[in-house]
Amino acid sequence: MPHEQQPQTPDVLDAEAVRTWSSLALAALGRAREDIDAINVYPVADADTGTNLYLTAESADRGLAEAFPEVTDGTGATSLSEAVRAWAHGALLGARGNSGTILAQLLRGVADVLGEQQADRAEHEERETGGLLARALTRAAEEAYAAVAHPVEGTMLTVAGAAARAGEAAGAAAGTAVEVARAAYDGARAALAETPGQLAALGRAGVVDAGGCGLVVVFGALWQALSGQEPAAEPVRGRAVPVPQPQDPCAQEEDGPAYEVIYLLEASEAAVGELRERLDGLGDSLVVVGGDGLWNVHVHVDDPGAAVEAGVVAGRPYRIRITHFGDERRRARGERAQRAVVAVVPGEGLAGLCGEAGATTVLARPGELPAVAELLDAVRRAHAREVVLLPGGAESRAAAAAAAEQARAEGVRVAVIPTRSAVQGLAALAVHDPEGSFDEDVVAMTAAAGATRYGELAVAERQSFTSAGICQAGDVLGLIDGDVAVIGAGLPETAEAVLDRMLGSGGELVTLVLGPEVPDAVAERLEAYVQHGHLAVDTVTYRGGRYSAPLLIGVE
Repeated sequence: MPHEQQPQTPDVLDAEAVRTWSSLALAALGRAREDIDAINVYPVADADTGTNLYLTAESADRGLAEAFPEVTDGTGATSLSEAVRAWAHGALLGARGNSGTILAQLLRGVADVLGEQQADRAEHEERETGGLLARALTRAAEEAYAAVAHPVEGTMLTVAGAAARAGEAAGAAAGTAVEVARAAYDGARAALAETPGQLAALGRAGVVDAGGCGLVVVFGALWQALSGQEPAAEPVRGRAVPVPQPQDPCAQEEDGPAYEVIYLLEASEAAVGELRERLDGLGDSLVVVGGDGLWNVHVHVDDPGAAVEAGVVAGRPYRIRITHFGDERRRARGERAQRAVVAVVPGEGLAGLCGEAGATTVLARPGELPAVAELLDAVRRAHAREVVLLPGGAESRAAAAAAAEQARAEGVRVAVIPTRSAVQGLAALAVHDPEGSFDEDVVAMTAAAGATRYGELAVAERQSFTSAGICQAGDVLGLIDGDVAVIGAGLPETAEAVLDRMLGSGGELVTLVLGPEVPDAVAERLEAYVQHGHLAVDTVTYRGGRYSAPLLIGVE
């Protein structure tokens, strides 16, 4: 929730002005989000630009409130620096979609300038604050353009650039902060009105750019925060247009990649430079924002697994979101899919694999359980009348049950299948039939999961008593159905012993999910071992990716 607004002295560029700007922008985007969604036709007509901007602003406002909870008198330069940096950091963490990612970088640009303010600066001097704000808006536009792999005019980048130029002109004329803000707001509105003539997709639809419209709202909030006056004019609006319908129901709905992939990434600047090149070859709408070791990556691709793997090569990706545009376009037309699957998975490779199979995924990292809110958000993103939820482990079932209960209160039919391992989730997903009845689908998926015995190999961190005896730190533990069954010195030998026990009671298919540090040679050895001892048993191998256990085994 936005913080409670305090009386703001007009034309003072301080920490409280930033807090007020954030609160007003969030409220204004909340009022305008449906109108902005309705005119969203570029780069993908998925009717979510207003929502993405609102959710990004909400994350930014939350970051500001958490890092700067108390209102000071605003006279300390340090408090201004802390406020703008916390605001930009919050936006980076929660940036959604193309538009939200660009907004996060715009706020970072503002923070780069306002955050450099020195303690001895006379920040209440009108001329100084006007020039400071103008420089901040210019830096914001420059960084936003630099973050987009292939900038396109007629978008929110154009609006940001026009606002910055208008603000710079006012600042050069010794304008005050409120005069610079008003000039930027007017410049943004004028640029927005021109966007249909700059971008063919907008001209054909008869609308202004949706992201630019949201940015005008943000600039209006800035002027209101500094002037104390509510903007007299609404942002320039276009008419709402329906998302284009394909003439052939079997044809692809839209040109372009099928998936949107977003993740946070801890990586060096050099590694991110190489990542940009790699992702640029995989898809389009590439936006990479951030700095100082933390980045938000956004790209549209046909191979989401490859996009995630590129992040693994560059550094440590997390909070991975994979969205299928077919689902988004149905939502844009006001349609819900009949049924969807939401799966909690312990590995980025598994997240990509399940995403390609059509599931909405929630990444579970070691030692961290998915929150109820995170699971509920995934159910909402699935945008279906019926949802099958795969919690992936016994420890996640309580959160899954709570999320399902809340989703049912919102009119979604949800069934939680009590999967206890990712391999049981894969087995359930393999028999998922979205065309059959909900009850029959749930029964079949539950049966497939229940018929899959699961094993896991882990490394003991310390000496302890187990059901298989005393283990020492560094021993390899082989677990079957959650209990330690084998204690060994090496991973391949222990895995073979686990396979022997699991296949002793029969089986037709072995699934191996390798952790990020396990070489391919181990998989080849285990596949040969199964084939040699069990000729009728097939083996499939997947890469679990970062956060996956060293080895997961499923026997069906």
